Amino acid sequence: MVDASADGSRQRLLAIDLDESSIARSTPDIEHERAVAIYDLLEDNHFAPVGHDGGPYRLALAIVENRLVFAISLEDGTALATHVLSLTPFRKIVKDYFLMCSSYFEAIKTASPSQIEAIDMGRRGVHNEGSQILLDRLEGKIEVDFDTARRLFTLLCALHWRG
Repeated sequence: MVDASADGSRQRLLAIDLDESSIARSTPDIEHERAVAIYDLLEDNHFAPVGHDGGPYRLALAIVENRLVFAISLEDGTALATHVLSLTPFRKIVKDYFLMCSSYFEAIKTASPSQIEAIDMGRRGVHNEGSQILLDRLEGKIEVDFDTARRLFTLLCALHWRG
């Protein structure tokens, strides 16, 4: 766990909990991406619920009835806000992202470096598109920077993944 007070920023996440009942076990590659995204997110993020100056924050992510739930609490566990987003705007982009991931993971086994690079560029482009959708959906609710949105999108995919 990263100490959020180390850099003096209070507008940040200090902990992330993923609802285990929302997560279907998947490939080691996807599990690895999820772990890296959580680590990177805790290492460096900007997360500011609109209208609140406190923090740092804890975030619990879950998928409930086809909705993405952001349950935000303060460092001491006091509930602050819950935001629920429809997953409908994410369906196609998540599907495209996982198709690109599958292609990438297959390519790294046998493809040439230039083919791998081309697939990875496409994968990153789709990931950026999903991150922008998430930024747009959080507008007026939670202020995040693009890098934080990228890592949150990776976690959304980890929750959305059903094998």
